[in-house]
Amino acid sequence: MAAGACVPVRVCHQEIVKFDLEIKAAVQDIRDCPGPLSALTELNAAVKEKFRHLRGRILELEQMAKEQDKESEKQALLREVENHMKQMLSNQAAWRKANLACKIAIDNSEKDQLLQGRDSLRQRKTTKESLAESASNITESLMGISRMMSQQVQQSEETVQTLANSSRTILEANEEFKSMSGTIQLGRKLITKYNRRELTDKMLIFLALALFLATVLYILKKRLFPFL
Repeated sequence: MAAGACVPVRVCHQEIVKFDLEIKAAVQDIRDCPGPLSALTELNAAVKEKFRHLRGRILELEQMAKEQDKESEKQALLREVENHMKQMLSNQAAWRKANLACKIAIDNSEKDQLLQGRDSLRQRKTTKESLAESASNITESLMGISRMMSQQVQQSEETVQTLANSSRTILEANEEFKSMSGTIQLGRKLITKYNRRELTDKMLIFLALALFLATVLYILKKRLFPFL
């Protein structure tokens, strides 16, 4: 191998290893890709570009191997080229498997989403029916409450009317009591006046009787005892 060829060969090896690792990481990303298909397409485009660079570097290494002066170094590099080609083919197989697994996973995910969408539609339909039934029940309950409130209002009106009648009766009774109280007070005054007059009459009768008796006694005295 020529002394000046050592650096390009080493650099070529490093780039081949770098692209190999990047391809393995990209294949793992494809395997783990949750979708959608547009994301998978972008990942595949990136992998294709890395394979293109890797194949170019392997071909460069093969060309360098053919240019070696020593047969031993030439054969060693060709064996490395063969190993890199096998590794690249293995990566391509893994890439195809990862794509297949990813597409199956995306298809299953889309089917699940479709089923979930149907379940969601069914659930929304059930929910709407349940809401309609609940609304009907609520309407019936509100109508029942409205009827109860109407009855309560009617009863309250009757109670208020009864209270008003009772109040009117009480006011009338109060007026009658006031009138009776005035009559009683007038009667009390008349009775007091009559009592006073009766006492005066008794005193006048007593005085008249006393005067009558004194007159009778005086007359008897003059007739029976003229000398006194």
